[in-house]
Amino acid sequence: MDKAVFSKEQVTDLARWLKVLAEPNRLLLLEQIIEGVQCNCELGGALQMAPNLISHHLSVLREAGLVNVERDPGDARWVYYSVNQNVLEEFRQVLSAFFDLERIQPRQTVCGPQGFINLRTGVVKPTN
Repeated sequence: MDKAVFSKEQVTDLARWLKVLAEPNRLLLLEQIIEGVQCNCELGGALQMAPNLISHHLSVLREAGLVNVERDPGDARWVYYSVNQNVLEEFRQVLSAFFDLERIQPRQTVCGPQGFINLRTGVVKPTN
């Protein structure tokens, strides 16, 4: 078998992002933030979620690097959330490359009944 295109570290990073985004409330929050910079009260009003739930999910999105946080310079009690476009683009590229249909290869028969014939003849052919 050929060496994998993605390293274990890259797959682990992709899995981390997918795990973060697998929670529907986080996807809803991210959807709102993608539409423009939002504060807690705007997110709560739009999604009808409790403030503590919003804070929890935003914290997870921040830790994953998907969301930026900025305090209002005039009144630090106000916090604004925006999409980290660099990280989102990196995620999009990795996801696209991982699920690229060009990566799908035919089966190489090296085991099973056909594999034993291939071992004797030294010929390994793809099967469809």
